[in-house]
Amino acid sequence: MNNNLSPRQKYILEDAGTELPGSGQLLHVDKTGVYHCAKCDTPLFLSSSKYDSSTPGLIGWPSFDQAIQDSVEFREDKSLGQLRTEVICKQCGGHLGHVFAANDSSTGQHFCINSAGLCFEGQDGERIDG
Repeated sequence: MNNNLSPRQKYILEDAGTELPGSGQLLHVDKTGVYHCAKCDTPLFLSSSKYDSSTPGLIGWPSFDQAIQDSVEFREDKSLGQLRTEVICKQCGGHLGHVFAANDSSTGQHFCINSAGLCFEGQDGERIDG
């Protein structure tokens, strides 16, 4: 468990915050590897499931078409006056983002995830905090 989260990471993971579109460090990472939870290091998304979204309103955050099996849970989110599906880390309960139905992904799902909730580990061992 990472007890040294930055204020930005705490805002996302513990307060269910949302980072500004285009502000995340992992948005344009296109290397081969795995995206982990920044709080507990659980593997969440493979780089092969990341894609560039064309869905208006969902552009500006890392987009994935599927999560690693049994790595995330879903929770109903009625904040902001609308019904959404929140994505949380199954291991630590950290808020990651939301999942939406999508026409621009191969699975019909669009995981819109905050970079600050993730840490990328490349195939070469390089780690990049979101």
